[in-house]
Amino acid sequence: MIDESSAVLPLWMLLSATFGFMIGEAFGGQARLRKYLEQANKDLREQLEKAQPCAQALQRALDQQSKVINDIHRRLVAVTKGLEKPVQ
Repeated sequence: MIDESSAVLPLWMLLSATFGFMIGEAFGGQARLRKYLEQANKDLREQLEKAQPCAQALQRALDQQSKVINDIHRRLVAVTKGLEKPVQ
């Protein structure tokens, strides 16, 4: 009986070590993946913060162009209305 149990013990040790290795690899892989994703997220946030000042400059340029177009439109409408009136 002692001979049978002494042969089974190394097998159980091998199985438990294999199971422990698989569990450790799974959790370790998840930790590496999480760390990588957090770093990628941080990089994207930094890029977004750098891009925002450009967006504000573009918005100012668009507002200025809109004001110029509205001014041109007002003057053009005034001229065309003046041309529509019959000369007396």
